[in-house]
Amino acid sequence: MSVRLTQQVAAAFSSQGVLAQSIKGFSRRDVQAEMAHAVAESIHSRKKLVVEAGTGVGKTFAYLIPALLSGKKIIISTGSKNLQEQLFYKDLPALSAMLNLTPKVALLKGRNNYLCQHLMEKELSGASSMETQVLDDLLRINQWGGQTTDGDIGGLTAVTENSPALPLIVSSKENCIGQRCDYFDECFTRKARNRAMNAKVTVVNHHLFLADRIIKETGFAELLPDSDVVIFDEAHLLPDIAVTYFGQQCSTRQLSELFDKLIDIYRQELRDAKQIEALSSRCGAILNEWHQMLFELGDSDWRRLLGNKELSVLSWALIKEIKVLQSLLLGHVGRSDNLDDTIVKLELITNKLELFFLCENNQAAYSIDYGHRYLVLRIAPIDVAKECRKLFESDVSWIFTSATLQINRDLSLFTRQLGLTQCQEMLLESPFDYANNALFCVPRHLASVSNHHAALSQFVDVCVKAVNAAKGRTFILFTSHRMLNLVAPALQRRVSYPLLVQGQAGKQSLLKKYRQLGNAVLLGTGAFWEGVDVRGRLLSCVIIDKLPFISPDDNLFRARSESIEREGKDPFSEISLPQAVITLNQGVGRLIRDEKDKGVLILCDNRIVNKPYGQAFLNSLPPMSRTRDLDKATAFLERIK
Repeated sequence: MSVRLTQQVAAAFSSQGVLAQSIKGFSRRDVQAEMAHAVAESIHSRKKLVVEAGTGVGKTFAYLIPALLSGKKIIISTGSKNLQEQLFYKDLPALSAMLNLTPKVALLKGRNNYLCQHLMEKELSGASSMETQVLDDLLRINQWGGQTTDGDIGGLTAVTENSPALPLIVSSKENCIGQRCDYFDECFTRKARNRAMNAKVTVVNHHLFLADRIIKETGFAELLPDSDVVIFDEAHLLPDIAVTYFGQQCSTRQLSELFDKLIDIYRQELRDAKQIEALSSRCGAILNEWHQMLFELGDSDWRRLLGNKELSVLSWALIKEIKVLQSLLLGHVGRSDNLDDTIVKLELITNKLELFFLCENNQAAYSIDYGHRYLVLRIAPIDVAKECRKLFESDVSWIFTSATLQINRDLSLFTRQLGLTQCQEMLLESPFDYANNALFCVPRHLASVSNHHAALSQFVDVCVKAVNAAKGRTFILFTSHRMLNLVAPALQRRVSYPLLVQGQAGKQSLLKKYRQLGNAVLLGTGAFWEGVDVRGRLLSCVIIDKLPFISPDDNLFRARSESIEREGKDPFSEISLPQAVITLNQGVGRLIRDEKDKGVLILCDNRIVNKPYGQAFLNSLPPMSRTRDLDKATAFLERIK
C-alpha cells in the first residue's frame, strides 16, 4: 500500500499529472510534492507528522490528495469556518473530480450553526410580546428554514450575522429534548451527524473535534465517526483551543434560563407546586444580585475576587439556595419530562459553579468573561500536554500542519504543548520570491510603544504616508481595540480612501466590501490577523502597530507564568515571546498570498531591532528585504501596479 500510494501521489504532482492537466498555469513545486509524500507515508505508517508549510507551499492539496487516494476514513479539522467551507465546497469537489474519485464527503459544524425547528416554533408562538425587529428577522429565518436542505446558518443571508434572533433559534444541548421532539426526524443537527457517520471524508473544526473527543458535550454520543486519519489544518490554534476543552466552563445565562424554565413548568404543568415558582424566583433574584456585584467590580480574575468577603458570602448563598431548590424538585421527579430534563441540567451546571467557587486547582486559571448581561466562568488548565498525549496516542495517523508553527526554526514548542512524541517534523519554506517582492520596514526614530501619546501620533503619520503611497489597498492590524478606536477617527480626517473598521459590519462583509472597492483601507484586530486571503494588487501594504505580546493581565498567562517561575524558568522566553512570534507571523502572512504578489510590511515597533529578543522574530519571518527608511518603503509601494 505504501509504495502504491506514494507512487500515485508522486504521479499526481508531476509535471504531467492530474494537477498539470486540470489547472491552468500549474507549475510543480518541489516543497508541495515533498509534503504530499510525507503525508502519504504518515497515512500508511500511522505515525504522527508535524509540518510547517510556508505560504505558497500549497499545503491544502498536499494533504488532500494523499488522503483521497488512500481510500481511508478521514477527518479534516480546521481552525476556522472559512477554511472548513472552502475545503467542503471548493477544494474537495475539485480534487475528487480531478482524481476521478467519488467519496462521500460531509461538513459538520457545532450545534449552534444549525437551525432548531423546535425552538423556531416555540419563539413564533410567543411572537405577540416580541420586538418588531426580532420578529421580522424570525419570520425571514422561518421562510429560509422551509427552503434550506441542511439548516446551516452559514447559508442564511436574509438577516445579519449578529441578528438578535439567531441565538433564539439555533440548536443547543441545553434546549434539546431528543426523541421527544416533534421535529426529531427532520432535525438538521441529527441529519448532519448521520451524514458524517456515513462519510468517507468529514470536515469539522477544532472546537467540535475536541468537544467530541474530550468531553462529549456535543449532545449526541459519538458525534464524529472513528477514523483512520485525522488532519489538523491551522494547527497552531490547537494548543489554546485544547485548554478550553480540558478545562471547565459554564455560562450564567444557562442558569438564569433554567430558573425561568422551572417557573414556566410550574405555570403550565404543575400548578399544585407553588414552591417551585417561589424558590426559582428566589434563586434568580440572588443570581441577579451576584451578577450586579461582579459587574460593579469588573475584575476577571476569580482568585483576586475571592478576597472580597461580601462577594464570597453571596456566592455561597447562591449555591445554598440552588440546593434547597434541587431538594424540592426531587420530590416531583417523574411528573413531567420537561422537569426531569431541567433537574439533570441544573445539577450539571450547579456542580460546575461550585467547582469554580471552590477554586482549588493551583494548576489552573479561574477567570470570568463579561458579556452584555451574563458571565462565562472558565477554569483553564495551565498545561494540557499530558491530556493531549493520551488523546494523540490512539492508533490513528495524526497530521498537524500550519503556515506558522516554528520559533527560531524549531517546532519543539508546538510539539511540547500538545504532548506529541515520536513524530516526524518538517519545515518547508515558501517558494515565493520574498527578497524581490516584499519589503519589511521598521521606520527609524519611532517613540517607545510605552509612550502612548507619541506612539499614537507617529503611527497615524506613518499610516497616512503609506496609505497614500499604496493608493489605499492597505490592512492596518492592531494588537488592541483601544488603539484601533484611537487611530480610526484620526485617519478618517487625514486620508481620502474608504476606511473599513472592524465592528462596522461582520468580518466577511468587510472583506467583501474591501475587495469590491479596490482602494480601501481595512482596520482590524485579532480576527483579521489570520484566515484572510486577499491576493494581487488589492492588498499592497500591511501595517502593524506593535509586536503582539499577550497582556500581562491575562489570567491564564499569569497562572502559567507563576508555574514557570516555580520551575526556575523565565515566563517571557517560555510563554510571551513564542506566542508573539506565532501571532506576528500570522499577521505578516496576510501580505504575500501569491507568487506574483508584491507588498510592503511596516511594523511600528523598534523593539524588533533594538532588543535582543527581536532576533527571534526576525529569524521566524519570511526572507523579505529590510529597511529602516520609510521613504524607501513608500517608493516601493508607488511602483506596485
